[in-house]
Amino acid sequence: MTYPTFAKRDEHQVAALNLTVQSFVHKVTGAEHYHLQCDNPENVFMVGLRTAPTDSTGVAHILEHTTLCGSRSFPVRDPFFMMLRRSLNTFMNAFTSSDWTAYPFASQNRKDFFNLLDVYLDAVFFPRLDELDFAQEGHRLEFADPADSNSPLTFKGVVYNEMQGAMTTPTSFLWQGLAQHLFPSTTYHFNSGGDPEIIPSLTYARLKEFHRRNYHPSNAFFLTYGDLPAAELQEVFEKRALQEFQMESAAPFLVTAERRLKAPVSVCEKYPAEALPDNEESDKRTHLVMGWLLDVDDSLESLIEAHLLAAVLLDNSSSPLLDALETTALGRAPSPLCGLDDDHKELIFCCGLEGCLVDSAVEIEEMILSTLERVAAEGLPLEQVEAVLHQLELQRRAIGGDGYPYGLQLLLAAFPAVVHKGSVIDRLDIDPVLEKLRLKIKEPDYISGLLRRLLLDNPHRVRLTMVPDSDLGPQREQALRDRLEARLRALDSEQKQKLIAQAAALKLRQQEQDDPEILPKVGLTDVPDKLPIPAAKEAAAKLPLTYFPAGTNGLVYQQIIFDLPDLDDETLDILPDYSSCLTELGCNGLDYRQAQAWQARVSGGIGAYYKVRGEVSDNRKVKGLFVLSGRALQRNHTALSELLRKTLETVRFDEVEHIREIMAQSLAHQEQQVTASGHMLAMRAASAGCGPVAALGHRVHGLEGLQKLKKLYRELADDDSALNAFSRRFQSLHEKIIAAPRQFLLVAEDERAVNLTQELEGIWQGSSIEVSPDFKNFTLAAETHCVRQAWVTDTKVNFCAKAYPTVTIAHPDAAPLSVLGGFLRNGYLHRAIREEGGAYGGGAGHDPGSAAFRFYSYRDPRFQATLDDFDSSLEWLQKHNHEPRQVEEAILGVVSQIDKPGSPSGRAKQAFFDNLYGRDPEFLRTYRRQVLAVTLDDLQRVATTYLNPGKANIAVLTDSTTARQEAAKLDLEVIEL
Repeated sequence: MTYPTFAKRDEHQVAALNLTVQSFVHKVTGAEHYHLQCDNPENVFMVGLRTAPTDSTGVAHILEHTTLCGSRSFPVRDPFFMMLRRSLNTFMNAFTSSDWTAYPFASQNRKDFFNLLDVYLDAVFFPRLDELDFAQEGHRLEFADPADSNSPLTFKGVVYNEMQGAMTTPTSFLWQGLAQHLFPSTTYHFNSGGDPEIIPSLTYARLKEFHRRNYHPSNAFFLTYGDLPAAELQEVFEKRALQEFQMESAAPFLVTAERRLKAPVSVCEKYPAEALPDNEESDKRTHLVMGWLLDVDDSLESLIEAHLLAAVLLDNSSSPLLDALETTALGRAPSPLCGLDDDHKELIFCCGLEGCLVDSAVEIEEMILSTLERVAAEGLPLEQVEAVLHQLELQRRAIGGDGYPYGLQLLLAAFPAVVHKGSVIDRLDIDPVLEKLRLKIKEPDYISGLLRRLLLDNPHRVRLTMVPDSDLGPQREQALRDRLEARLRALDSEQKQKLIAQAAALKLRQQEQDDPEILPKVGLTDVPDKLPIPAAKEAAAKLPLTYFPAGTNGLVYQQIIFDLPDLDDETLDILPDYSSCLTELGCNGLDYRQAQAWQARVSGGIGAYYKVRGEVSDNRKVKGLFVLSGRALQRNHTALSELLRKTLETVRFDEVEHIREIMAQSLAHQEQQVTASGHMLAMRAASAGCGPVAALGHRVHGLEGLQKLKKLYRELADDDSALNAFSRRFQSLHEKIIAAPRQFLLVAEDERAVNLTQELEGIWQGSSIEVSPDFKNFTLAAETHCVRQAWVTDTKVNFCAKAYPTVTIAHPDAAPLSVLGGFLRNGYLHRAIREEGGAYGGGAGHDPGSAAFRFYSYRDPRFQATLDDFDSSLEWLQKHNHEPRQVEEAILGVVSQIDKPGSPSGRAKQAFFDNLYGRDPEFLRTYRRQVLAVTLDDLQRVATTYLNPGKANIAVLTDSTTARQEAAKLDLEVIEL
């Protein structure tokens, strides 16, 4: 059935995904609608628009923010964040990409879905675009003291500060530099998020014109997923938006193909970096990346062929190009840009190294090209190429949903085809192309020909060398000061008064209390009574096995779970490194390259990790688990089981050179994540004094862990005796783990339970397995202590955190504390930290796993003022009058997270481990009922009981200058990362 104002263009069933793709077009405006009809109650909506920028002012990004600041039917200042708290959504956000903007949400509740749909449609097509919102979200000039024209000028704005934080890592400079040279004439030449040096040149008039031109239904596309019928959705599209528009005469802005380079280009650029320490003789911080713009048509077959080639070259350590990049002495680790980028109009292939010497560019380029020439000349074994197609099939079948909703993942996968007028059906139904490629790869010269056509004979290639420069950062800061001083000198008294008036008007607007009842809502009466939790199936097995039946679409998930033995402090410190290395090394008489190829042939990858959690009623009593995990197509379950067993029993810790390479890659990855996850790292540091679990998190996965990893890698980098000793520590730890009690977990379709159980038993037949039904406590000593730290890294923004020791999840106060985080964020912290303070984000929350309540800010221009705002929120809680709806909204936020669906396999695993840690279904349902019963009195009581600002733990991730300025005022220890 189709709504009368839409015409149906196509319908196609995608059997592998258990859905039907329906394609429609709006008869008047030409707006497109793609609906993925399926039997899933988590419905997803996304409206997208082509928004290709022609400069680096960040206009599309700032418009995305400003669009969500009030609309015609919902004239409140902040409908997006207000709806976050008046909803049972499972996802709400907005994205700006290089050439499109999208506004997605998801919900399992029908009423909630249509509430959000009304708000999103009105926001996108009828926003207010108030100039003060542009000043708040985008950029503005303001005096350091907003009321004093004699104080210095500053640039402020949420997006401005967000991009200050985003453009601090070498990787961000590397990508932007590569894009500028690969795309000298098209939209990808520019930074769609906005360059902080250029953002202040964007005018309010330009923003409004960009919206007028791009946010029209003729340039829009609607994508939906779920069990709601297309016609019902289209009726809302029509009545809430489309009926007010006609066809736009100007054609939608489509990105054109880039003009081809006639010869490769070599470029050397600089990025800002701290000065090299005195004890380091050579600067090995240069990045070298090579990028190709592929000359292919826009067919699905060409896209999959490009993915096939990229995976053959880079998929794992048995892949020839990745092997060359991992093992060369010319750099520390493969570049994070390695791989195929298919988000643009044209495909990009990248490879390279980081941690290089500045004069090694030519040698690295020759190494990469000679590797490609060798592969083209010698070809690759057929089974290695078949393994790549196997991975594509497995990824195709896997049902996600543990991060983004599964439906949203599918919509985003189809998005490039919509933006660039390709085939959505082809993007989602790749099985016919996979079958065609299974025949093609058997042709002797197929991979060689593909490699020559796409890379070796392709002159549209850029070699970019990115060199650290310790003077560049200070030079840019001085240039910014000079720019602001010049602006200040150019201001007359009337212009100064306008800035003061704008700051006052914005402050007043930020303090306004809008009527929330203008917006639709769901309430506690709309919350489902039951919390669905997967149940295990009793398995008649000779092994200690738990079987969870789940709709896994032909995949099986297997885990082997060990009781983590008591470990001394030095061994605990290497537990993450051991986990990273275990499945990357050789086994069963194979070297690590051969073992990686084996994994690719029979599985979707295997991995190892550990869990350490406190008991539900006592955070000092800790249980530790070590897990070896894998997934495979069900036809390969026996092979997966054998792979996991051989990995445990015959792993080769003698491959010390590869251990060194893995450690280098691990360090590179963690360093790249510092400013991307700075708020999490700051919270871990602040929580470290709250108990043993929190202390371990900071010690092995936090800033202290990264500090130790840097020291460890320096020891291993050039000292073979230290490396050999390190591998022996791995062997000793491994022997302790495999001797510990263990049990097995299988997740797959119900009807496969008997066969899969028998296959698992067959692999482990004759082995001696110690069984312990109840895991014993794991000793982890850590006394509570006060933390007051400023961690120093290379950043232009701050990440602030405070933490307080609290209670575990079984305590009656755990539920009020969980609601308190949302209550403080909704009512105070969002306005104070984001709107007024200019940070990209900020909030608070309770972590019962570490028994800590934590405040945080993200990409924050402020330091002490934010820490003060954390305290002021507690004063606001106690001294102001609050409405019952505010408590209800905070409760809804917690419940929506508790009820959030995941993938079938993810939910089963979660239920399994919850049971192991004493969180059985009845316990979790009781906790949920406690959350639903929280009152304002409860919030005020637990805040008084646990959150005393005078006893707060503080950790801030910041730059060296700010650390020196602020640390003395707050008595903070300054620690160099």
